[in-house]
Amino acid sequence: MHSPHAPDPGSVAAAFTGASVHRTRPLSGALWEAELDDGRTVMVKRSDERDAVRAEAAGLRWLAAADTVRVPVVYGQDERWLVTERVRTGAPGARAAVRFGRDLAALHAAGAPAFGAAPPDGPQEAYIGLAPMRNAVGEDWPSWYAEHRVLPYLRSAVDAGTMRPAEAAVVEGVCARLPELAGPAEPPARLHGDLWNGNVLWGSDGRAWLIDPAAHGGHRETDLAMLALFGCPFLEQVREGYEETAPLSEGWAHRVGVHQLFPLLVHAVLFGRPYAEQALTAARAAW
Repeated sequence: MHSPHAPDPGSVAAAFTGASVHRTRPLSGALWEAELDDGRTVMVKRSDERDAVRAEAAGLRWLAAADTVRVPVVYGQDERWLVTERVRTGAPGARAAVRFGRDLAALHAAGAPAFGAAPPDGPQEAYIGLAPMRNAVGEDWPSWYAEHRVLPYLRSAVDAGTMRPAEAAVVEGVCARLPELAGPAEPPARLHGDLWNGNVLWGSDGRAWLIDPAAHGGHRETDLAMLALFGCPFLEQVREGYEETAPLSEGWAHRVGVHQLFPLLVHAVLFGRPYAEQALTAARAAW
């Protein structure tokens, strides 16, 4: 879609929705809410990072194509701007959490062409939050996860002085043992990829919605491990619904730390030493 001529949130919302904008309200430095004259409210997001908008829009569409967990509609995007549906939020509850678990299992089962596969029309060089994330394809999960999801962020943390080389050796040891630590082989799942609690919205319709994906083909336990890491409400009910639909392989609870290495190291790169210490704790527990 062509870029609006005037680079302001209201003009962007109007261009991508075909409706007049009543008013806009800033939510953060790069996020606005726009009220349209036709009664809709949309979210307007800006990013100056190369391909970040393209990656997010492609991820949202790929997740939506599975027709499982609800995902905001993408109204339009260009190189800098993304306009999506605004989710009307409510309070989380046990029933919604069970439904979310079932829907998440169905999303994962929709699959991906390979581990590391980007969404259709999505770039190889994508993002998880503000951190670069490369969607490079691998043949098996243990070697792909080590090479493309753990070691790049480990190297960045060492280079920044956030983690010491001797500490990094502990994580490298886990990577070397991944073939035996990974559990039974699983097919590539369609992952949200950045599934911390802040990216789960509890809708006023009694359903969970997913926003801000770093979508790619991966191991389904990685999404679940990230939910556990950052405190999803009613997590026990989410897991209950998930396992009703797609039981996890035996020993999954012992692998949670392995799957948390990826998001913890990303956070270590973005936010510093406390997350590096958590990654070390997870790595030592994996042994």
